[in-house]
Amino acid sequence: MHRDDYAALQSLGFEDDELKELDLWTPAVGSPAELAEMYVRRSKKKDTLSSLKEQVRRMCAHAVSEGKKIRRVWFEQRSASKAYVRREEFENATAAIADSGLSKTLYVFKTSRLSRRGMGQVGLLLDKFEEQAARIYVVAENIDSTRSRMVLAILSEQAREQAADLGQFVKLGMDAHKADGKWTGGVTPYGLRAVKGKGRLERHPEEYPTARRIAEYLLDRKTPGWIADTLNEEGLKTRHGRNWQATGIIALAHAVTWAGLVAQRERMLDKNGRWTGKYHRGGTPLFDKKGNPVSCGEGVITFAEHVKIKEILASRAQKNGPVGNRARGKRETSNLLSETMKCGRCGVKEVSSGPAYRCYARTNEGAHVCEGVSIGRERAEDAVTQAWFAHILSLSPESATLHEIAREWLAYQDPEKEARKAQVTAALESAVSREMKLNKEFFVLGRMTEEMFDSMRVQVAEQITTLKAELAELTREADLSPLMDPEALAALWNGAGIAGQRALLRAALGPKGIVLLPSKGRGYRVPAIDRLEFHWREASDPAWGANFEAGVKHAERTREQTR
Repeated sequence: MHRDDYAALQSLGFEDDELKELDLWTPAVGSPAELAEMYVRRSKKKDTLSSLKEQVRRMCAHAVSEGKKIRRVWFEQRSASKAYVRREEFENATAAIADSGLSKTLYVFKTSRLSRRGMGQVGLLLDKFEEQAARIYVVAENIDSTRSRMVLAILSEQAREQAADLGQFVKLGMDAHKADGKWTGGVTPYGLRAVKGKGRLERHPEEYPTARRIAEYLLDRKTPGWIADTLNEEGLKTRHGRNWQATGIIALAHAVTWAGLVAQRERMLDKNGRWTGKYHRGGTPLFDKKGNPVSCGEGVITFAEHVKIKEILASRAQKNGPVGNRARGKRETSNLLSETMKCGRCGVKEVSSGPAYRCYARTNEGAHVCEGVSIGRERAEDAVTQAWFAHILSLSPESATLHEIAREWLAYQDPEKEARKAQVTAALESAVSREMKLNKEFFVLGRMTEEMFDSMRVQVAEQITTLKAELAELTREADLSPLMDPEALAALWNGAGIAGQRALLRAALGPKGIVLLPSKGRGYRVPAIDRLEFHWREASDPAWGANFEAGVKHAERTREQTR
């Protein structure tokens, strides 16, 4: 008949013969005063078992010297310094004495193995033990709680201070590893794995192809739900052999480490401001002093792609969603003019309704509000495309409109420069955010000294200054000659997609946008362009009017080719 703690003793590495020598082979029998509980704990699984076995041997030897038998050995791997960690085996060991009265003694090897939370916890436990005429005995320090309660209290507080120092050193070590670009442990994102002994990430040969497909789908503006359904239809599974879910795709897209970068995440605090041991999802990249994101190895995506994917998801996210304002998506836009074309009767926006654009007020509130104006969707979009081409090609190189559109062109003309601009922009936003948090910590919450605040403020200010200077250099006036060429302009327009075309159109239009004029009568057909009234940001330059006809002709050819 094995003891109840036989499995725990085996996990400690004890052989049956040694258990018999230690009198831990058969169940202990006797009165509560003759029995004792033994609590053994280690903080980390990687800690050696040899020291734990020696602790058990010495506690057993002391129990024999006192004429007591060990009723049960309670063993667990838990941290004693973290308030949010529940130690079930410790609770069971103390409950066997204080609540059930099965024994009268609790053996621990050292005070630090009992608790690192100070006298606040140990004192309450001793009060409960005194009510049951029970005791705690610390073998290594030869402390009996019934005779040396004050000594146990002092050592408990000392262990608590050691835990605080240890936590600080661990945090400093983690911060140093992050600054050096090392992977600090944890679950790696899908598509990547940790290189043993090097603290770096590398691409997982089996997962990376699927992970890269997910990234390309996201960059192509595919929704997370569509991606999950596509992967499931192909029989592809997650790392744990489960079906893909949209929420998993969203979490992957927001993971900074998916780009091979060191993540900076905020701790989750309870209502009293204490750390719960958990972190907020997502996070931001850790930046070095020059404002560059710190890499911890290879990534599935680049930092520029990470920024782009987050922008795409944010553009579709509805506010006040259930998971960080990003889980509830809205349908991807599929029409060109809903945000820019207005009804010529009431001034309300025109919306896509089937094959036509119709007045929003007429459609939703009835004819008594507005008679409404409608036009075929394809006809209207073709006419607007033609007009946009012609207008852009008739502007002078000094045009503010062209400089606005040039920002869109940079992605095609110089992708490396645009990627760096995205990096610097994100780094600047992060630095400004850190400056605001720093001011809050010092001026509002008062959590840091003035010396520390001044030191950190200077560092952040230097980062912001450097990043602003680099961003100004990257955003200098670009070469606008491609926007003077019909073929280059067509490449920009056709490669932008509906959302990009909307942005290009808004860049050229003024506040009034496009007004759809009512038709002269039922069945009276005129070219769509004659019913559209354009309010451009700026008028065409007569000196460049020669490009107008070329723009119209090229727009017509492009429209026919893309149908």
